[in-house]
Amino acid sequence: MKVLSGIQSTGRPHWGNYFGAIQQYIALQGNEQSFYFIADFHALTSVRDPKVLQESTWNAALDLLALGLDPKRATLFRQSDVPEVTELMWILLTVTQHSLLEKCHSYKDKVAKGIPPDAGLFTYPVLMAADILLYDSDVVPVGADQIQHLEVTRDIAQRFNSIYGGEYLRLPTARVLEAGAKVLGTDGEKMSKSYGNTIEIFDADKPLRKKIMSIKTDSTPVEAPKNPDTCLIFSFYKLFASPSEQAALADKYRAGGMGYGEAKQAVYEAAMNYFADARARRTELANHPERVEEILMEGATRARSVGQQVLDRVRTACGLGNHRVK
Repeated sequence: MKVLSGIQSTGRPHWGNYFGAIQQYIALQGNEQSFYFIADFHALTSVRDPKVLQESTWNAALDLLALGLDPKRATLFRQSDVPEVTELMWILLTVTQHSLLEKCHSYKDKVAKGIPPDAGLFTYPVLMAADILLYDSDVVPVGADQIQHLEVTRDIAQRFNSIYGGEYLRLPTARVLEAGAKVLGTDGEKMSKSYGNTIEIFDADKPLRKKIMSIKTDSTPVEAPKNPDTCLIFSFYKLFASPSEQAALADKYRAGGMGYGEAKQAVYEAAMNYFADARARRTELANHPERVEEILMEGATRARSVGQQVLDRVRTACGLGNHRVK
């Protein structure tokens, strides 16, 4: 079974990204053929500064490797290092109905927020389809709000197969990520970069502690008992602490005499301990950029070897042939 997922190269990963998706992506590299790409082509629809794009792509690679993606068990590569994906995208565009793209929620939502409706943004779902179909993906882990992307991919693949009379493109299925992994931000809303309420995994100690100390609280006095079940700080603590540690802090909440500052300090210490190995790995990786580049290029080579087989089928089906200029 082949699993594929694209990782945005814009912005640093925060606690919501990790517990909501990245942790589950990494768990899938166990007995699967897993392909993970850094979506730098996709980023071009919003990032127009080349230095920012290069830095964010590089940081995404460091972050994923530090958080546990194992290049011996999964294939990690930059999207732009696999030119076959853009060739497949063009072929898919020739069979994709305009009306299908008009229905895509992501396009309508972004235009509603004032993002210019250029052709790249409009055809974004077709590039996503090419990303998925190029590797004969069986399973694509997605959030519940991304299921439409898989439906569009399946529609495009089915239309291509129908037009050319064969099963040239494999139809993937969605593996919906656990809804229970939702993480709230420092203001109590869903943790999101767009809300400015995130806590980044690899923040330096002082900025990290400052963000944790800014977590929204009520005005309950220090001496009064508090309810851990309704406390935003305690919801963060639960992400990192063992059941026994959670029970101990909950007892302190209910007994009274503990201020929210003490609870926030417990969150800070628990988070630092939880991500200690990842933070150390990231520092080590950053000191050896040549190794990271080697991992990305080896990943691209493996991805291209799979993608070329699929593209050959597609080219032959539509009359282009599978010859290549060497």
